Amino acid sequence: MTAARTPTGKSRSIPPPLRPDAASTADPRAWRVLWSSTFAFTICFAIWMMFAILGIPLKTQLGLSDTEFGLIAATPVLSGSLARVPLGIYTDRFGGRIVFFLTMLVTIIPLWLMAYATQFWQFIVLGLLVGLAGACFSIGTPYVARWFPKDRQGLAMGIFGAGNSGTALTKFVAPVLIVTAGTWTIVPKVYAIAMLVTAILFWLTSATNPAHRVENPPSFASQLSVMKDRRAWRYSQYYSVVFGGYVGLSLWLPHYYVSHYGFHIEQAALLAACFSLPGGVLRAVGGWLSDRFGAQKTTWIVMWTVLACLFVLSYPDTALIVQSAQGPLAFNIALSPTLFTVLMFTIGIAMAIGKASVFKFVSDEYTGNIGAVSGVVGLAGGLAGFALPILFGALADLTGVASSCFMLLFGATAVSLIWMYFSFRAPGTAVQPRASV
Repeated sequence: MTAARTPTGKSRSIPPPLRPDAASTADPRAWRVLWSSTFAFTICFAIWMMFAILGIPLKTQLGLSDTEFGLIAATPVLSGSLARVPLGIYTDRFGGRIVFFLTMLVTIIPLWLMAYATQFWQFIVLGLLVGLAGACFSIGTPYVARWFPKDRQGLAMGIFGAGNSGTALTKFVAPVLIVTAGTWTIVPKVYAIAMLVTAILFWLTSATNPAHRVENPPSFASQLSVMKDRRAWRYSQYYSVVFGGYVGLSLWLPHYYVSHYGFHIEQAALLAACFSLPGGVLRAVGGWLSDRFGAQKTTWIVMWTVLACLFVLSYPDTALIVQSAQGPLAFNIALSPTLFTVLMFTIGIAMAIGKASVFKFVSDEYTGNIGAVSGVVGLAGGLAGFALPILFGALADLTGVASSCFMLLFGATAVSLIWMYFSFRAPGTAVQPRASV
């Protein structure tokens, strides 16, 4: 408290200015911003993942190999990932509302034009433009987080991150549209209209707080200097598993159900949604758990859960013949569709929690440049999501083993666990803000 003289000569107390956290708590617009941003991100993510379904009829129409299918499915993920760093930095400078709105508008025309594409290269080019929708994550994360106090940022970012459930949304909607219209071209047209409506609704329901912009923001190059921070690389590795793995599997699973188990596109999409839906919706739970138990302990448990499930999923279908006293005995070892779906459902839950816990690390250790750091970490996760479907396809083409995709993810998860162990030495060790490792 400070004292000031009134016109009568008497002194009065002047309360100190509100801290940013207190202002965020008192601002009634915070939850409105959170829900409008979460809805917009859900639609953006559904559009970002549209090739998980569109890729199946396109694979037949264009005569694609598994590797080419992985490339066409993952192309939007590449541009969406590369745009995350600059858009995260622009969010720090200009505010999340305007950057989010303009990014959505940019994707509408290429979405509509996709319905008229007929050649492989056309889908690649348009996919790169549509992929900007996925970059909205690095816009919304700092935009939403700054409306809430630090002890509630994990929950807020978790709720916003639940927009990942757009992956499941596209698996519910796109197959129905294709079957009803009899052609895949209906999907990009409907999605273009949906994006336009979403952008308008977001602008009308969201808000701007000039205080959230970073004063005297550093240059683009200096903000990218966060990539020299070993912590940023560590969190990028974690996120490449929990988010990159989520994106890669979301794009690959419908095709896997069709090619490996022989399901139709509608059934394959529904079963794949059993992985995608909890992987998106339960991210808010991950934010709450991270606030309560800490980012490191939560992420540690997540990684072990994913590793255990991937160990089972990695075992290829096997036929054994044992020579017994009564003659040869044949054994077939293979995962049934039911057990396979249960394991994927479990991984989806774990990855949902992990996506939130990794960003809790970021919000704990970075403040002024959270947009730049979240952009770098999101870039790593997005690039992993781009690379994985292509690698899945290449491994399937080279080995002919369907479960090779899970073997690859098993190795990546093991690397994260080893890195985490040597960074924190023991599970349960609390993360100290701004501690270098």
